[in-house]
Amino acid sequence: MPKARARRADIRLERKQKRKREAEENGQAKLKRQRQDSGDEQGLYRPSAGGEEEHGPGHGGEMEYFGMLTDEEQEYFRRADEMLELNEFASGEDRAVFVESVFCEARGKELKLASSQSCSRLMERLVQLGTRGHKKRLFEAFGGHFASLVRHRFASHCCEALFIHSAADVTHELGDFVGFVVDTASSHVETQQPEASMESLVLATLDELEGSLSWMAVDRWASHVLRVLLLVLSGRPLRDAAVGSLVKSRKKEAVRVQGAGGSGISETRVVPASFGAAVRKIVADTTHGLDASGLRLLAVHAVGNPTLQLLLELDLARAKADGGDSQLLLQLLPGAPQSLADAESPACLAVHSLMYHEIGSRLMETLVAHCPAKVFKALSQHVLLPRAPAYLRNPVSAYPAIKMLARLGKHQLADVVAQGVDAVPQLVAQSRFNVVKTLLDRCAVRGLADHIKTLVAAIKLACGPEPVHLVTTLCCLSHDASQKPPPAQSHGAQLLLSMLAIPGPAKAVHQALLALPTDALVRLATSSTRTASLVTTALATPSSNSVFQKSLANSLIPHLAHLASSLHGHVLVSALFDLPSPASDASLPLHIKQSLMLQLVALEAQLRDSWMGRSVWRSSRGNLFKTRPGDWKAWAKLPASTPTVPPREHAQQPLGAKEHKNKSKSKTNKNHSIQEIDDSASITPTSTTIEQTRHNNEAQPKTPTPNPMPPAKRRNKTSLDS
Repeated sequence: MPKARARRADIRLERKQKRKREAEENGQAKLKRQRQDSGDEQGLYRPSAGGEEEHGPGHGGEMEYFGMLTDEEQEYFRRADEMLELNEFASGEDRAVFVESVFCEARGKELKLASSQSCSRLMERLVQLGTRGHKKRLFEAFGGHFASLVRHRFASHCCEALFIHSAADVTHELGDFVGFVVDTASSHVETQQPEASMESLVLATLDELEGSLSWMAVDRWASHVLRVLLLVLSGRPLRDAAVGSLVKSRKKEAVRVQGAGGSGISETRVVPASFGAAVRKIVADTTHGLDASGLRLLAVHAVGNPTLQLLLELDLARAKADGGDSQLLLQLLPGAPQSLADAESPACLAVHSLMYHEIGSRLMETLVAHCPAKVFKALSQHVLLPRAPAYLRNPVSAYPAIKMLARLGKHQLADVVAQGVDAVPQLVAQSRFNVVKTLLDRCAVRGLADHIKTLVAAIKLACGPEPVHLVTTLCCLSHDASQKPPPAQSHGAQLLLSMLAIPGPAKAVHQALLALPTDALVRLATSSTRTASLVTTALATPSSNSVFQKSLANSLIPHLAHLASSLHGHVLVSALFDLPSPASDASLPLHIKQSLMLQLVALEAQLRDSWMGRSVWRSSRGNLFKTRPGDWKAWAKLPASTPTVPPREHAQQPLGAKEHKNKSKSKTNKNHSIQEIDDSASITPTSTTIEQTRHNNEAQPKTPTPNPMPPAKRRNKTSLDS
């Protein structure tokens, strides 16, 4: 039977032959029209007739056309992309050799590759896997064409990848970089230039884009590149969750290679001083010629708003570090903070208009969260606090109001809660649980115990008279189980998790979970990650009801097979075994763990058919239970995290010697038997922790040395995960 890859190649070959036959039959005129229509696929992306819809006003003139790859070149690069995506290389060295060969083949075709719909993904993967020298050669190949590349639908993603993966190289070259001749074996050594630093290449790119920054801020594709450049220049983490929505949209395809180096992407980086000056220049050039009204128009622009958010945040951070004022903030709010006391001032009118605007409210979130203390004090005192209940009730203005709650003091927060508690039933009815959660969290942080009781009482009243209604309402269990859970279910589960973190409200959540029917409890544990986390957190939270964990576990035993093979429910089964068996505030008796284990042993064949089941079998130590029940009992009695067990000296035994168990029930011998679980893996005296004992693989006693690979990596190596 032919391989799937070969079949796909045959299908592509048939399609190409069919296109050639149709072109010959329809004539040369038809062929020209066909190239124009398929220019998007072959690498020529043409803007709309007006240019306004795709790129915004003044998008920089006509774009360059870099040509098309031949059929043979496209086929080669498609196959190379498939191989890098599959990543089935024998070693990292083999993959590096393959990447080097692809770079050699792509030399002189970089612009065609980047602007090709079918091959631009390959360019992104090559950037991820390429060395520092490869990325520098790409900068040189793209040089002089960045103004067109950043506006291109496909090439803009390649530019983003190049900037992101070059950021760490800038930091590495600081202080110890010396330029050298790249190819000393060439016959044209005299004509070669010393290798340029990554810092100079990035700054040269900025010089090339200097006159295009204003239209890049509102361009559909170039705006993403501009935001990435700002993050690279500022040294901020490039994969921070707080900036993820500013850099890319939710629909952006994630082009990754497993095992590709991404060091420094999730960390704050050290950048040269020239980058700080470049950020200030970008802020000034982007907003050059815009007055307050022009900035407000940019704030409500669907593409320009995220760029303006990032510019404002960086400018505020720079002003705080330098001890000065943010010029961009003063342009948005003229005369602030003094002008905010006047309700008819342009600054107050701008705040009111942006708070209720679906796009402009996002800029207000950034402004409220990062503005200086003197501006926030005037803004909250004169504008936000008097209208706080109305802002919290509105589905748009609630988001900036939530940012305001995070900066309020104790007395101001108490006033807002007292005024907004009457709106809790309305918020619950509209499934806007994030506002209620923020109020509860901030009251817990500020120590407002009485207001917490008031909020919890209002939540329970809004959900229903019975205790079970607290979970059924907040987790939206009334919807059809066959349909996708609503987004509000995740928000409701997070509200319940916040209640579990506070002793008083936690009791109400425990009562609601105990009153929940078994079918609804299983559905809650298998619906989503948030709802499953709710049940597991409730199990690990101390309860005033001493039989809470026991009752919940007994309800789940009949449905153990479904939970263990569920994508989200298998985490709950593993959490049951992590509970300690000795008497404590959150414990599970040993006999219930044994009942659960007997059920899993009967389902062993079914568990091994899925990675979820195999994960449950490992976490519950199924093999240890079957081969050494006594050791399993000793392991099951231990909590998930305990202090270190002191080392114990023992005589060495030859491998294969029969182990003699001490039948004594004394405390010393009990600790001795617990230590033997780990000592059986070694013939020398050792010191270990109970946590390591709990996660020690049962097959390890056959090996005299411990396995250097942790369980998580071992799971990936043996393909136990999907």
